[in-house]
Amino acid sequence: MDIQELFNSDVQIPSLPDVYYDFKKAMDDPEGSFDEISNIIATDPGLSARLLRIVNSAFYGFPSQIETISHAIGVVGLEQLNNLVISTVIMERFKGIPDSVMNMDSFWKHSIACGLAAKIISSHKEEPNTERFFVAGMLHDIGRLVIALTAPFNILSVFMRCKAENISLQDAEKDILGFTHADVGKHLLKTWNLPVFHQEIVSNHHQPDKNTTFAKEASIVHVADHLVNKLELGDSGESAFPSPLNSTAWNRLDLAGQISLESLGKEIQKQYDATVQVFLQAA
Repeated sequence: MDIQELFNSDVQIPSLPDVYYDFKKAMDDPEGSFDEISNIIATDPGLSARLLRIVNSAFYGFPSQIETISHAIGVVGLEQLNNLVISTVIMERFKGIPDSVMNMDSFWKHSIACGLAAKIISSHKEEPNTERFFVAGMLHDIGRLVIALTAPFNILSVFMRCKAENISLQDAEKDILGFTHADVGKHLLKTWNLPVFHQEIVSNHHQPDKNTTFAKEASIVHVADHLVNKLELGDSGESAFPSPLNSTAWNRLDLAGQISLESLGKEIQKQYDATVQVFLQAA
């Protein structure tokens, strides 16, 4: 099978809504204004409500109520708002996958947890924009949803192969499909015209050394995914067949001596419930 066959199937793969592309165009316009961007988001009342719910949640912890999108932009910044828009619109796009193929509640809990973990790790690395790591973590397994939508019997065959032969999901995917969910995820994000940063991290989160340009960034998401699977926070199908931690990826992060996998795990668990609650409510 070729990846393109998935995208050419009779099942329609979700596209991002026009409001996202209008928002992104205005955001990238050097002459664009906060009011213009706010008005674009206001055309989608559901999106506006979800964004305000998130920025007023414990996820940000601002001391006073934020009542408008313009205020939100001024407080969190355009780039951070862009990442929130991506997160919320994508969660809203995938509907109708039956529980017999993929438990969507558990899938998103795992994805949000991975985003949270990636954000926490990137903050310890003093990355300038930790929100984009949250998005990368949230999207790391998005290709599995495309497979679940377009080839549900194949994805069930993958799970059965893992169970029968005790192999990783990636190995089973390669055997049965000829490619992995990471490959499909990259193709989807490219189709959606999302940043190369997200495309490459999603593509390489199991093989963080594959693209040297984003090796550190992919390593952050790889370690985040490993931790979340180990903590059993949600499940994207991988918890029963987890891949081992890539020691090179962990060493590449070169975190301070007092920051261990165990301490990161405690930090993730401390913030997990509140983060999952706000994003699932916003979906």
